[in-house]
Amino acid sequence: MTVDLQIAVVEDDPHYRGSLETLLQMEPGFALAGSYGSAREFLASLGGRPADAEVSWDVVLMDIDLPGMSGIEATRELRRRNVDAPVVILTAFEDPERILSAIRAGADGYLVKRAGLIEVLEQLRSVASGGSPMTPTVARSVLGLLREPNAGAARVGSTNASTHTSSAGATAAPDEGDAALSGRELAVLTALVNGRSYKQIAADLDLSTHTIRTYIRRVYGKLRVHSATEAVARALRGRLTK
Repeated sequence: MTVDLQIAVVEDDPHYRGSLETLLQMEPGFALAGSYGSAREFLASLGGRPADAEVSWDVVLMDIDLPGMSGIEATRELRRRNVDAPVVILTAFEDPERILSAIRAGADGYLVKRAGLIEVLEQLRSVASGGSPMTPTVARSVLGLLREPNAGAARVGSTNASTHTSSAGATAAPDEGDAALSGRELAVLTALVNGRSYKQIAADLDLSTHTIRTYIRRVYGKLRVHSATEAVARALRGRLTK
């Protein structure tokens, strides 16, 4: 029997929150584990949760612009409390600085609301399986950070967040799969995220389509992902945690 994916929603817009609630209650494979109009209300629902206690949801869908406490602050607080369940930021903002802040706080994905509710569900399935969802428009907005040497590291260093803390409180080493992308691999990834087909990328770079497929396999293999936008998210997270 398939187990429903339990989703907690934190969204202050009652109309949008209502749409998410209805969708999660009707869509096979999903269940609404809780719905909250503010980050403080959501965090209060945890009560005096012991450090090793399980939460009642599998994924948190978190808005950024929330009254009293932002979704980024709430995500940071979850990690401080050793809650390691995935958090997906869902927002209208595509500002790279917000994206960086969300990832530094411990978010596992970053989606824009205009992507559509069905795509949100697809991405929730991805993050529940260990992916790092990022809508294409968001991926394009952060590609520049990957093209600039040490850009992400410099930004992180300025906020004293150059390492990622695991749920046990120890500093986690970067995954072995987070190897640095070569210039050509990054060029292929950039073109892929920008919507170029394999044939178009081959023509742009004066390479064969077979070679392009090889580069893409290398990128996905290095980052342990299965899509271009997930590769960008994983590469960005690797840049921020090294």
